[in-house]
Formats: sequence, C-alpha cells, structure tokens
Amino acid sequence: MVNITYDASGSIVWQDPDSGKIFVYNPGDIAWTLASTALVFIMIPGLGYFYSGLLRRKNALSMIYLSVMTIAVVSFQWFFWGFSLTFSETGSSFIGDLKYFGLKGVLEKPSIGSARIPSIVFCIYQLMFAAITPMLAIGGFADRAHLGPLLAFIFAWSTLVYDPIACWTWNSNGWSFAHGSYDFAGGTPVHISSGSAALAISVYLGKRRGYGTEALAYKPHNTTYVVLGTVFLWFGWFGFNGGSALSANLRAAQASIVTNLAASVGGLTWMLWDYRIERKWSAVGFCSGAIAGLVAITPGSGFVGSPAAVLFGFMAGTLCNFATQLKFVFGYDDSLDVFASHAIGGIVGNILTAIFAQASVAGFDGFTVIPGGWLDGHWIQLAWHIADSCAGVSYSFTMTTIILWIMHYIPGLRFRVSEGVEILGIDESDMGEFAYDYVAIEPELKGVSYVSSVVRRESDPESLMKERHSSASGNH
Repeated sequence: MVNITYDASGSIVWQDPDSGKIFVYNPGDIAWTLASTALVFIMIPGLGYFYSGLLRRKNALSMIYLSVMTIAVVSFQWFFWGFSLTFSETGSSFIGDLKYFGLKGVLEKPSIGSARIPSIVFCIYQLMFAAITPMLAIGGFADRAHLGPLLAFIFAWSTLVYDPIACWTWNSNGWSFAHGSYDFAGGTPVHISSGSAALAISVYLGKRRGYGTEALAYKPHNTTYVVLGTVFLWFGWFGFNGGSALSANLRAAQASIVTNLAASVGGLTWMLWDYRIERKWSAVGFCSGAIAGLVAITPGSGFVGSPAAVLFGFMAGTLCNFATQLKFVFGYDDSLDVFASHAIGGIVGNILTAIFAQASVAGFDGFTVIPGGWLDGHWIQLAWHIADSCAGVSYSFTMTTIILWIMHYIPGLRFRVSEGVEILGIDESDMGEFAYDYVAIEPELKGVSYVSSVVRRESDPESLMKERHSSASGNH
C-alpha cells in the first residue's frame, strides 16, 4: 500500500517514515504539472511539422516520423536509467547514479525538483524535456542521413549528453546548480546542448549535394506546416516554461506572461529584419523569430520581469537572425539553422538572465530566495552563466562528435546516405512512404548526366521513379 493520506481539503499527505517530516501535495499543483506535461508533449510533433515544412517535400515525412519515434525511444531510456542518471539525489556533481534504475522507488516521495509535488509527477514532466531535446538536435541530420541508426543515436545521446548536462543544471548536487546558476526551464540542457549537437552533426555529415548552388536555394515546401508547427510549439511552451514552476502559483503565471511576450517580440523583430532585404512580410521569418524568442526566454522565464522579456525577444530575433549567416562564414551545412536558433538563442538567454534576474520575481512563488542578477547588484552571476554556457557548448559538441564517429565504424550504424539516396529522398529510400501522394524529383534530376549510374546502385530507385511517373501520368 502507498503510504499516503488525504486531509480535509483533499491534499495528499505523505509522512517520511525515517524523519517523521510531513509533506503536503496540493492537487492543483499536481494538476498543473500534469497538464504542462501534455503541453510539452505536443511540442515534439509540432517540432516535426516545423522541420518538415522547411524541407523539400521528398524528405517531409521523415521529420514528422522522427518526432514520434524520438518520444518512444527517450520514453524507454528515461524509464530504463535516464531519470536516475539525471535526478538521483545520491549522484555526483556531473551525473547521477542508478538509484532509480527502472523507476524503482519513484512514486510518492517528494521530488528533487520541488517538495510540492511527488517524484512520479516530476518524472513524467521531465521526460518531455528529455524527449524534445534530441529531436531539436536531429534537425542537423535533415536531408542526408539514414533513419535506422538514429534509434541508437538518440538513446546514446540522451544518456551521454542530455542526462549529464541536465544533472549539473537542475540536480541539487550538480556543479552549476550548486554555484547558483539560474536556468528555469532549460537554456543549457535543452537549447545549447541540442544546438551544439546539431552543429557537430552538420560538420560530421558534410555538405548536402548542390551546396552553394541554386539547387539548395529552395523555399520551404510547406509554409502551412511551418506555421502549424510554430503554433504547437508556442502553445506547448506555456507548459514548458510556466510548468517549470512545478506549482500553480504567481511565478508560473509570470513565466507564461514573459514567454508569450518574448515570442511575440522575437517574431516581429526577425520578420522586420527580413523585410529590409526582401520587402516581403515573411510568415517563415515571423515563425523563426518567435521560436528564437521562446528559446531565449526559457532560462530566465521564472526570474525576469515583463519589461526584460521585450529585450529578450528583440535580442534573440536580431542575433539569431544574423547567426544564420555563420554557416556561410565557416562553411558548415546546418540545413535547418538549429545552431543559430537554439545554441545562440540559449546563450543569449543565459547572458540576459544573469543581467536581468530579480530576487523579487523569483519570489513570486512565495518560497524561492535568490541573490538575483545584475539588476540586484549580484555581479558574479554573469560569470557563472558564461561558464555554464561554455561548458554546455563544448561538452555537447565534443561528446556528440565522439558518438557519431564511434557509430561510423560500427556496421549498419553509419548515417550518411549516398548521393543517389539524397537525390531520391529519405522518405522513399528509408520509409517507402510519403507525406503526399506524389513527389516530383524530375526537376532535380534535369541536367545531371551521370545521375542514372549513381541511382542504380541504390536499391534500384530508377525503377521506383518510373513507377511513380507512370502512376502520376495515370492520375492525370
């Protein structure tokens, strides 16, 4: 039997059998955290739609598939040992131990995140953060990687990259947490780690076919998917940031306010920067800026006031927009600009949080006490945030590179597709299914004299193209 009772108000009461201390869990806090879990869950397929819309239609389905596949793989990893490696109280300053292996003992005891909710509620909520992070990084594989090896990659990356960074950020034993860094909802564990991993993936895979030519100067194949994905992400981010209060209180409300404000300002800023060049009002530009604003406000959402959120959105919309040009300067092919949006956006958010964090805002929940940031005269805070950001970038990039090269030499786990498969598309090559009834690749093949000899070597895709051409002619 679970050792809990209920008081007159319906709150759950648990008494620690060792110390005799009594913990009370308010049903409203539990309900808000569980609702936020569902909100963060919907962000993951939303990210799949966002990525899918930005790509060419021949690779559209693979990204939507990867979003739900990532949820499945990380859900098992989190149950197996991910939660324990991240949030066990007996771990080191870098990573946890296997105290909660297989979620043993994860039920009614107070969570390490907050004594106001039981550990089982905290566990399922944090699972969604663990699941969306590798999905963000997977954007680096777009257009040129086999799908099968990604199953192993996601499990390994979650274990070796996400879990340690989340541990040192949010676990009370973590070195960054112990030094007082402020990261309310995942600036370093989620955004900097995934953006840096996407950069490592892009460098490892190399450039796509036609890089630097008009062949890759395509527009997003489905802007509706981009907008739809942004709506899901924006909607879910209220649970991502607001839910990180782990309680239904004023701090959660304030986190929701600044989240929405930073997204709005970020979207407008990016769109206006694009307008100065194209003289067009870009929906894709607005969506990109909104996500940049959401990324930047993530670490500071429980620490900063509403006026600061305007600056978060403006700086993210500006710096992340300009950061998309880094790939041309340094010659890497980050097809979905994951590094520019998430790593740069996360760094911007961490730095601004150190400057604008206020003890008064953190205290909106009635019990959090912090020295604040520069606004409160706590000058050392910026140094800790810079150290945390640099550690996140360097660790994620280095460890991701190691994982990729180890898998490179394991039979069946090499990622890079051949040129023929890249021309044909990942959807047909690896899935045999499509986002749409008909996907035209003939324009890409036009003028390529040697393509037939390349394509024949890849599981006879030439006959597949003929079949699809015949099918399309019949439909007409």
